[in-house]
Amino acid sequence: MNILDDINYIKKIDVSEGYKSLELLPDQIRQVLIDSSVIKIPKEYSKVNNIVVAGMGGSNLGARIAKALFATELKVPLDILAGYEVPAYVNEKTLFVLSSYSGTTEEVLSLYLEVKKRGAKIIGITSRSGKKLEKMMMKEDILGYIFDPKFNPANSPRLAVGYAVFGLAVLLAKAGMLELKTAVIEKIVNILEVNDRELRPEADSDFNLAKQIAVQVKGKIPVIVGAEFLEANVFVMRNQFCETAKNFANYLVLPDLNHFAMEGLVYPENNQHNLVFLFFDSELYTKRIQKRALLTKQVIEKNSIKVISHKLQGKSKLGQSMEMLQFASYVTYYLAILNEQDPIPNPWVDWFKENLG
Repeated sequence: MNILDDINYIKKIDVSEGYKSLELLPDQIRQVLIDSSVIKIPKEYSKVNNIVVAGMGGSNLGARIAKALFATELKVPLDILAGYEVPAYVNEKTLFVLSSYSGTTEEVLSLYLEVKKRGAKIIGITSRSGKKLEKMMMKEDILGYIFDPKFNPANSPRLAVGYAVFGLAVLLAKAGMLELKTAVIEKIVNILEVNDRELRPEADSDFNLAKQIAVQVKGKIPVIVGAEFLEANVFVMRNQFCETAKNFANYLVLPDLNHFAMEGLVYPENNQHNLVFLFFDSELYTKRIQKRALLTKQVIEKNSIKVISHKLQGKSKLGQSMEMLQFASYVTYYLAILNEQDPIPNPWVDWFKENLG
């Protein structure tokens, strides 16, 4: 029997019960849709020239997906700030989003006074935890979304991306930056619930593609490849490989990789043993990207490096983005089990924060 079909073994490794949060992605999205009825953003917040989302690690994953996914719909540029310094262009015409799942993210909190001094229109998104950002939003009357993370029992930001993506999307929609169709999202949620039955631990590995790919990448450095509206999804999966599976990974984006990365496949000579490329294919990519993906795979294989392809089935860009998010979360979860690592704790991050002071 495949060890990934042994539920007792999985639960023995997954002490933090991360699988429960994976199964609840559809519920996270549905909760945001319900909560959205009470979220209010003044009309003047739509009169901005740019959007900046400040967030670190798991707290900027939602912003990255929203930026890539709604690139052709957002009425103004969206930038992601992952650091301590406020860009010079931030001013009274900026919609500035403070994003911190925990509410304690040092970098994000440090930006508030400077952004306020610049006169930016500030909103926040955080979980209901009683921590600093939530208290700041209450004290300073900062608008935004404070959500109850009841559908993330593992309490891990990278497993709360349903809240992050749609929480931010709702805030931007309320600010007049894009249009969200509830009926479309509800249909996607229903599809995610069906997909989950084929991906969760109880689903046999003979039919569970996430388990199959986890087995194929075990012992390798995965390089995830995507394009266009899925550009952020490959970034998210890279993070999940590192944090969830405790397995180093990287990502590349088409068409940019065709202009540099292919020449780096030759050395070191052990690339063919250490690397595995994981392509996420989509019929919603432009035709030139689809042709580039096909040729890129041939180049990689000519260098004797393994290529794994996974074709997404969703009918819309939003649907495929959420499909990939769900699938990637399960692949990296199963790799954590194969690596005999509890998927939720991040001991090196904790050590680093403690020593940083």
